[in-house]
Amino acid sequence: MHCCRKSITRRRAGTARAISCAPVGFPSGAGSRGSATAEPTPVVFVVDDDVSVRESLELLIRAEGWRPETFGSAREFLSHPRVLAPGCLILDVHLPDLSGLDLQERVAVERIDLPIVLITGYGDVPMAVRAMRAGAVEVLTKPFKDDVLLGAIRKAIDRSCAALRDEAETRALRESYLSLSPREREVMALVVSGLLNKQVGAELGISEITVKAHRGKVMRKMKAASLADLVRMAARLGVAPVRP
Repeated sequence: MHCCRKSITRRRAGTARAISCAPVGFPSGAGSRGSATAEPTPVVFVVDDDVSVRESLELLIRAEGWRPETFGSAREFLSHPRVLAPGCLILDVHLPDLSGLDLQERVAVERIDLPIVLITGYGDVPMAVRAMRAGAVEVLTKPFKDDVLLGAIRKAIDRSCAALRDEAETRALRESYLSLSPREREVMALVVSGLLNKQVGAELGISEITVKAHRGKVMRKMKAASLADLVRMAARLGVAPVRP
C-alpha cells in the first residue's frame, strides 16, 4: 500500500470529523460499555500480511482519533474477540491464508457486523463488482492517497454507527413492547390493523371506554407520539396486523 508516510506523520491526533453513534432519541452512548455518556471510540481493523503497511495504517488511523487493531492474516482476525464498538474492516485482497474476498464471505456468514473496505494492488473489475455486491463499502486500488482511504473509512464507520443506532432503537422498542400486558398487546395489534376503538371493543368483548384506557397505556409505554408512530413501531417489531 503506497500510503505517504510523510503525510501520516504530519497529521495530528483528534482531527477526525466527529462521528456520533448515539441512537436517535436515546442518550449518547446508550447500550455501550463504560460511561453512560461517553460514546465508544470507533475501531478500525486492518488485515494485511505486510508489516510496513500495517504500521503505516496504524499511525494514520490513530492520528484520526480512531482505535487501530491490526492482523497479519485472516485467521488471526477471526480468532480475535469481537469488540462492542462502531468500526470497520480494511482488507487486502491478497492474504496468506484466505483471500480478502473469502474473508469477506466468512465475516458475513459469522454475522460479524463490520462494514468492509477492500484494497487491491491492481484494477480488477470483476473482483470489485463481486466485492461490492457482497456489501463492501469501497474497493480501493493501490496506490491511493491517505485522504481517499480516510474518506472510505469514515463512510464505513458512518454505516456501522447507523446499524448500531438501529439495533439500539429496536432493542428499546422490544423492551417497551415486553412491558405491555397481554391485553394491551391485543389492543395494540388491533389498533395498528386500522380498527376503531368500538371495533376493537367488539373484537375483544370489552367496552369502548376500556379500549381507550388500554390504548392510552399502550401509547404511553411505547412512547408513541401518534397512531402512525405506533404503526411504524409495530412493523419494526414484526407485530402482525390482525385481520378480523
